[in-house]
Amino acid sequence: MTVGNDTSTRWRGNGPPAEVTSFVGRRREMADVKCLLSRSRLVTLTGVGGVGKTRLACKIATEVRRAYADGVWLVELAGLENPELLAHTVCEALGIEDQSPRRTLDALADHLRDMTALIVLDNCEHLLQECAELAETLLRSAPRLRILTTSRQVLGITGEQTLTVPALSLPNGDAKSVEAFAGYDAVRLFAERAQAVLPDFTVTEDNREAVERICLRLDGIPLAIELAAVRLRALSVQQLLERLDDRFRLLESGSKTVLPRHRTLAALIDWSYALCTPQERLLWARASVFAGCVQLEAAEAVCSMDGIAREDVLDLVCGLVDKSVLVREEDFLGIRYRLPESLREYGRDRLAESGEGAVVHRRHCEFFRRLCSDSYDRLFGPDEVALLTRLKLENPNLRSALDHCFAEPGLTANGLQMAADLRNHWLSGHLGEGRQRLEQGLAAHRTPDEARGRALVVDSWLAVVDDKTDVADAMLDEAQEIGERLRHAVILADVALQRGLLALVRGDAATATALCESAVGRHRTTGDLMGLARAFLWLNSALTMGGDLTRAIAVAEEGIALCDAHGEGLHRAFLMTMLGVTLWRGGDTVRASELAKEGLAFHRSLANSRGIGFALALLAWIAAAEGRYERAARLLGTVESCSQEPRSRRAIGAQVAGYRHLHVYHDQAKAAIRRALGDAAFEAMIRQSAKRDVDRALADAMEESPAGELGDEDGERSSPLTPRETEVARLVGRGLTNKDIAAELVISQRTAEGHVEHILTKLGFGSRTQIAVWINSDEAEPADRS
Repeated sequence: MTVGNDTSTRWRGNGPPAEVTSFVGRRREMADVKCLLSRSRLVTLTGVGGVGKTRLACKIATEVRRAYADGVWLVELAGLENPELLAHTVCEALGIEDQSPRRTLDALADHLRDMTALIVLDNCEHLLQECAELAETLLRSAPRLRILTTSRQVLGITGEQTLTVPALSLPNGDAKSVEAFAGYDAVRLFAERAQAVLPDFTVTEDNREAVERICLRLDGIPLAIELAAVRLRALSVQQLLERLDDRFRLLESGSKTVLPRHRTLAALIDWSYALCTPQERLLWARASVFAGCVQLEAAEAVCSMDGIAREDVLDLVCGLVDKSVLVREEDFLGIRYRLPESLREYGRDRLAESGEGAVVHRRHCEFFRRLCSDSYDRLFGPDEVALLTRLKLENPNLRSALDHCFAEPGLTANGLQMAADLRNHWLSGHLGEGRQRLEQGLAAHRTPDEARGRALVVDSWLAVVDDKTDVADAMLDEAQEIGERLRHAVILADVALQRGLLALVRGDAATATALCESAVGRHRTTGDLMGLARAFLWLNSALTMGGDLTRAIAVAEEGIALCDAHGEGLHRAFLMTMLGVTLWRGGDTVRASELAKEGLAFHRSLANSRGIGFALALLAWIAAAEGRYERAARLLGTVESCSQEPRSRRAIGAQVAGYRHLHVYHDQAKAAIRRALGDAAFEAMIRQSAKRDVDRALADAMEESPAGELGDEDGERSSPLTPRETEVARLVGRGLTNKDIAAELVISQRTAEGHVEHILTKLGFGSRTQIAVWINSDEAEPADRS
């Protein structure tokens, strides 16, 4: 399987930072690094903080991406504090769903084994040994992989090539004209940043000398130039130069052992700090506890205490943005703010000096504990996808909060509650990390209380998904003891359900049915709707395995009705697919196929690999039952190629994880297809399927052909959308709502929503208006060409 060929979308992780779009100069360094990458598989960019290592690395990666067929990946490490999570962080950036029972680093190495790719590891200096070990392992396993790192120190491993990133080029007095003078990189950056605060600013003969002295005074360090240029909002160029001179005279009277460029950046950061109001300084220090980005809501909750009122936080954030201390960014969560790493380090030093560090860290932990708890309580409903997406984006802060909780004796119970509340987050691509965190918390917190009981149940579930059923029984035994002692109905209901799942995996349908029926009864009284939906899911599967198909259908339909009543999508999609299994076993392949496709459409819109893998497998079984053996082989190849071809795992998933009791059906279908086609034809179709584009494979599964393959009258234009998606896009273009589209096409509203989300993702759009403009202009073109 390959992932599309559009190089413009090949940046993964967080994509290229916004700073790349305003990249200045560095032509010589760009050429040098490209040359190093051509002859070495590991290149490290070193240099002082603020000199522009990250921007240079990202700019290079953007320019060379066409040379890497499988993509260029940015892994940001500045916010990672726990070295044990390095491999998990790289997996997350590469989009690898962590569902493997193997060690994370081994799974990562296997994923990259046959890939032609470039990974950028940014800010390695605080994880030097771990980054070195990871780089050695990956480069040894993946012969076509290259790694570009940024660090204040070299990794120090065999084969590493290094380049010390110099300051931006500075004027040396030989520029004969203002135009030539303005061509120096340091001057260009200063002018660009000055124009950001003073749109009419230009370098002239009148200010040339002052600009030159400022750039020289700042040693051509990009971050220092940016911090200084923002002062032009209140100062003239000459006044800025005079203030800089005052700052540096004070600094140079201090330690002579500090390197000049370190002194330069320290002086600028000190000056930025001095120009902040007392409240802005407090916010800067307190905001340094956040890893990655911070939302306004989080800043208000964590940073408003002595000296800062909650209602003042917005104005203080705006002040720090104006002073270029906080960087404003926008993503799925809306507007968020980031402290550049050098400024975050400075803030953490100030926080430590203030004596508030322990209090602010506790507030940070408490905010994210509440976020996890609230998300868990609201997951069974229409906000499920948005909540899981938020948790994914907040993962750096979740990791930081868990680290702090497990390191503080008084907070271990809170950390364990967080880890348990993150159950669905762990199942959404972070399985290995989830198990590691739960085990870490269980080792730190041994009190037999609610936190431990819930964590044991969740860990046992993850263990089953992780194919570690041998350790699940002991965890459930202890959880049951805790539940009985506390008379905790939810823990006891979950224990019964987990034991039912274990019985399913072990092929004991009768025991599984009895336990899942008990769990359904218990969860009806606890009010845990998500637990009830899962109980319906596994009871349906147990009844299907035992041959009681009539009851299995009724149970699944009751579960789907429960989901519909609460606007829940994910469990509904799994229930529909499981109901499809029941109907297929009963011979109703037509309705089974419809349900599998509807489940697939929903999972596809979320890129939920577990759900996609399950639905694809069911469609393969159905096709084999109908005697459509070539289609069955293609679908089977699509599923099985995931475990054989690592690079597709990020697109459609490797396992029907948590559904291992269904593998007998898979094996039976596979044997039937092989017998019907013959060994040679079967193997050929499996190999062919492994090479197909993901979107084409999924369109084939839905029995749709990508619109571009159908062609059009002019033979000039192709579309990335399937015919069904094109049909939905046309209805969006006509102004129809998702509800109207569902009625028009006779599909569920949830399926319509899934199609619209998939269209937005494929086209890289953020709104329905953009879809409407695109589809209307697209369909107007043929007439225009005639």
